[in-house]
Formats: sequence, C-alpha cells, structure tokens
Amino acid sequence: MHFTHPRWAELSLVIVTMIWGGTFLIVQTAVHTAGPLAFVGTRFAIAALIAAVLSRRHLRGFSLLELGAGVAIGACIFAGYSLQTLGLQYISSSKSAFITAFYVPMVPLLQWLFQRQQPHVAALAGAAISFAGLACLAGPEGISGGFGYGEMLTALGALAISAEIILIGHYAQRVNVARVTVTQLAVASLLAFMAMPVAGESLPGLVPLFFLCALALGMASAAIQYVMNWAQRQVSATKATLIYAGEPVWAGVVGLLAGEHIPALAVLGAALIIFASIVGEWRKA
Repeated sequence: MHFTHPRWAELSLVIVTMIWGGTFLIVQTAVHTAGPLAFVGTRFAIAALIAAVLSRRHLRGFSLLELGAGVAIGACIFAGYSLQTLGLQYISSSKSAFITAFYVPMVPLLQWLFQRQQPHVAALAGAAISFAGLACLAGPEGISGGFGYGEMLTALGALAISAEIILIGHYAQRVNVARVTVTQLAVASLLAFMAMPVAGESLPGLVPLFFLCALALGMASAAIQYVMNWAQRQVSATKATLIYAGEPVWAGVVGLLAGEHIPALAVLGAALIIFASIVGEWRKA
C-alpha cells in the first residue's frame, strides 16, 4: 500500500470530518460546565501536550518559517473556534451553522483573490451545491433574520476557518508537519487563555466532566490537526473544503443514532453535500 497516494489523504480527511461531526455533543456538554474560552484553552493545551510527546523526536531544529506558519495557523484556529462560540451567545445554533458554512465558497474565492489560483468550474460548482446543502441543514431558522452582533462574530469566525484551511495548504509542502502541529495547537491554547480575563472568564474548579470532555477533544484535536497538515500536502484547499463540508452530515448521523429527529429538509441538505463532493471529483480541484 502506498499511503502517499492522494486517495489515502482524501480518506483521512473524511475520517477527520467524521470525528468533527461526532464531537458536537461533547462540546455542548462541556460548555455547560465552564466558559467557552476556558474549554478551548484547556482542550488545545491537552492537544499540544499530546502532540509534543508523540513528536518529541522531531521538535529540534525549528525554522523561522515553521514557527511563523504554526503561529499563523494557531491564531486562525483560536479565532475560528472562539468567535463561533461567542456568536452562539447571541444567535441560534442553526443560524450559526449557516453563517459558518460560508467558509465553503469562501476558500476557493479567497485563493483566487489572494493567491491567483483560479479554481476549476467543477470545484466552484461543488462549493455552490455544498453551500446550498448546508443552508438546507440550517433550515428556515438559520437563514432568517437580520445581521447583528452575533452574526458578525460568526461571519468573522467563518473567515478565520477559511484562512486556516488556506494557510495549511500554503505551508504544507515546506514545513515539518510535527513541529507546525505542536506550535499551532499551543498558540491556539495560549491565545484562548490570554483572552479569558478580557471575556470575564476563569478556569473552573475540579469539575470531572469538564476535564473528561477536554481530554477527549484534546486527543481528537491533536490527531485532527496532524492529519490536516499531512493530508493537505496532497489535497488542494478547495477539495479539502468540500470534504470538510460533510461535518454536519456526520453530526446528523450521530444525532440520529442518539435518538434525535432529523427533518426531511436536513436529509435533502445531506444529499446535496454528498452530491457536491461527486461534482468536485469531475476534475481534480
């Protein structure tokens, strides 16, 4: 088996997206026990520690490029998670999901604008269909209403997610994956902890449920960020975005298994997202 084949990289990103979808219930549980920034900081601190232990043989010889890449990607991770979580204090989860989904068409457009990488028409069509599917998943509540403070925070979070995906693809071929992964996780954690006093948050006491959730998602985050950094060496940012768009589909599957009711509009949205991935395969993105 040749694990350097792009198909293995694409499959690994599908698995990453499945894990993302399965973590939604854990995050919902954790934020009831502590503030969002405390959870983000603790989660990524654990992830950075795990990644550092597993990659300890590769941590010598940091280059300035690797340090810069890790800081930039880590800042985007922090901004994406934190802004989305803060926005949820003002808007519904369905509206948050819809606005966050703007990263799907945003990635190829930002690449076109800033990197002069004109995407193939199949990639743009796939992004448009995928976005339509995400709108269906958000439902009428998600696409209704005006644009206020919560919507602005969430939109900025979507922009940060777009930047993270583009930066990972930009640096992937030129840096050591292990060193950049440890740096970006540590930076995301440090920024979250530094922002806590500004947001009026403090670390919780000895709450077993909080630390159990943080440990579970810390392990998942370490694996996810490492795989993203590795896989996007072989998968374009546009194609990776189409794969990541499947996150709410897997979240719906987990919810269905947990006994939640899935409306017909959400099923249509899931079907459109899957179809979007097929359209994106017509020509390599």
